[in-house]
Amino acid sequence: MASPLQCLVHDDERYQKAFQLFLDCSSEHESMRDFIRNTLPDMMSSVGNGKSQINVIGVGSGAGKIDLEMISQLRLKHPGVLVDNEVVEPNSQQLHNYKVMVNQKSDLGYIKFTWNKMTASEFEEHWRQNNITKKADFIHMIQVLYYVKDPGATISFFQSLLDKNGKLLILLASGDSGWANLGKTFRSQLCNTEISQCVSTADIKSLLDARRVPYKSYELQSHMDITECFTDGDETGELMLDFLTEVLHFSKTASPELRQGVLRLLRDPQCSVEKEGRVLFNNDQGIIVLDALC
Repeated sequence: MASPLQCLVHDDERYQKAFQLFLDCSSEHESMRDFIRNTLPDMMSSVGNGKSQINVIGVGSGAGKIDLEMISQLRLKHPGVLVDNEVVEPNSQQLHNYKVMVNQKSDLGYIKFTWNKMTASEFEEHWRQNNITKKADFIHMIQVLYYVKDPGATISFFQSLLDKNGKLLILLASGDSGWANLGKTFRSQLCNTEISQCVSTADIKSLLDARRVPYKSYELQSHMDITECFTDGDETGELMLDFLTEVLHFSKTASPELRQGVLRLLRDPQCSVEKEGRVLFNNDQGIIVLDALC
């Protein structure tokens, strides 16, 4: 019998609301900006060294705020160099928001934008079918590997696009995060069989270690206030639960046993801490950086 649970991404309007709520209630972007400003610059020093043009691919770029933060650091390390920025984003509204932000900025004269309304898998197919030979100096994949069928194959493809001294940056939920514990516990009930939603940096590290692929890793501490999840019928809480489980209308469609199990785990110390009457979900993220293939 088919599961009654549907993936949240199938309802774009609700997914966008849930994602915005996540950004509003979490410190993820703040922790990412700290990494971009304090750690990323040293990593960027050798990217595209000596070139007049640096090729960047942003996979899952969203509305572009984090993209432009990274490109800003790249330009500081390589002033006056043209940045060719391939934007890969399947969501029309997010892509529109990115374009609006670009049009409102006056300091992007050294950046060329190419807009690709595609998923990571569609972009790979497009690249292969057109026999594109251009190499990339910097590729970033922010929260993308949940939405591909084979994360290992996707990593291999994008790593193969790197030029000498190029870097591939992958950001996912940390293996010690609440996300990872939620995924490990309820993988069979919550994860869509068509895509790998429950992957964490622990899974990717194991995969890379098995292949003997070298990498560097970083941990970013973050939390998300999920207090409203525990109030029956709370609209914000219901939306949060949808985002946490990646299930559309989770409370209405999940069995009582699954709902109770998820709520119990979300409040468990392996997922969250309680502070001043609020429940703070462990939203720690991990960053994995790979070099170009030898």
